[in-house]
Amino acid sequence: MSPRNPNMESSVYEGRDGWWHGRVTMGVKNDGSPDRRHRRGKTESEVRRKVRDLEKLRDAGRAPKAGRAPTVEAWMTTYLSTIASLKLKPRSLDDYWSKTRNDIIPGVGRHRIDKLAPEHLERMYADMLREGHAPSHVLKVHRILSRALKIANRRRLIVENVATLVDPPTVDETEANPFTMEEAKAFLLAAAERPTFLRWIIGVGMGFRQGETLGLRWKYVDLDAELFHPHWQLQRLTWKHGCKDPRACGSRLHRFDPCSSPCRVHKGYTRGCPAPCPKGCTRHASACPERQGGGLVFTRPKTKKSRNPVPIPPPFIPYLEAHKEAQKAARVAADPLWEDHDAVFARADGRPLDPRADWQEFKDLLAESGISDRRLYDGSRHTAGTILNELGVDMPTIMEILRHTQISQTRRYVKGRSTLSKEAMRLMGDAFLSAPEPTTETRTETASSRTERAKRRRRIR
Repeated sequence: MSPRNPNMESSVYEGRDGWWHGRVTMGVKNDGSPDRRHRRGKTESEVRRKVRDLEKLRDAGRAPKAGRAPTVEAWMTTYLSTIASLKLKPRSLDDYWSKTRNDIIPGVGRHRIDKLAPEHLERMYADMLREGHAPSHVLKVHRILSRALKIANRRRLIVENVATLVDPPTVDETEANPFTMEEAKAFLLAAAERPTFLRWIIGVGMGFRQGETLGLRWKYVDLDAELFHPHWQLQRLTWKHGCKDPRACGSRLHRFDPCSSPCRVHKGYTRGCPAPCPKGCTRHASACPERQGGGLVFTRPKTKKSRNPVPIPPPFIPYLEAHKEAQKAARVAADPLWEDHDAVFARADGRPLDPRADWQEFKDLLAESGISDRRLYDGSRHTAGTILNELGVDMPTIMEILRHTQISQTRRYVKGRSTLSKEAMRLMGDAFLSAPEPTTETRTETASSRTERAKRRRRIR
């Protein structure tokens, strides 16, 4: 009788080295050779347990692929370069790269993805919080890493996505701080003194995002039908190298040593000194002579719903027509320096407004109108949703105006007012309890009352 085990049956034996060994047949490799996996342990029971676990994965079709699994750094580079780049918008992809370089790789980059444990992620998150990162930032890092590991698990590079076993920090939702009706009027009154007045009318009165407002072009403004078609938005994208050797291209800008203390070079930086360049740094693309894909560009909105047409309030139409005529006159005056981008809101030479200058103008207008500091989103999108709600517009209609995909998202944008709540509670009280009737003193004297009064006089005497 042959001593060989049947096909696909595992073998466990004690080796000459004193260790117990297990061999599991998993199938066939890509090149046609048998795929045999090895497990080792100090005891027979330990090895048999490892062999059974591997057999379960094989039978369930969840066994990891043969070969050494990549490190977290190598897999994140592959994921962002060849997988996420096909789906994510440019700004989102830049954000993924930034958090990967600055947080994920320094934290767990050297671990192999099949050896990554929940404790490694928990320790990284705790370190980030101690360093002063906001819980929302840590949560975003967790989601990026979890998405990358999910793809690795789907491609059978790992058995389980360990990020699903970790509870990320809890993030308190940022409370909206929209303008009141009086604040909105004061803000627009201050903006009326500026040439960008119409930009703020659309931002505050229609709830457009900053990129959508600055990305408006006359081709997508239908004054006859009184509709805006926000098919594009203006965004600032990160430059990319167009040369063949990015590392050599940015050699004069590489900094591999941390700044001395105190640093005189970056003393004006609000975020402190920038981190040293990593080994093999390929950044500094803004200085590349053949740079591409960066700067201010027109991009598509993130969702299809964001491109839905928005009705223009009829009182805005005369202002838009006057603004269009004024821009034609400015174009003639600036010729031949005019750069035609068809932008509704443009600089003196025709280029779109810079989002950074636009943000600074918003802060200046807050100071001029005596309004407390707040986010640009609060002063435009949240304000429009809240005031529409105060005017009695129902929530589904506000959802359509703000172009949200879910009504729950619209509810987060609309903030209730204490005055409206007080009035609502007054109506509720009137519905349940009627006001007490006022008491009136009667002067009609009856026989019984006269008798009682005579008795009291006699007792007093």
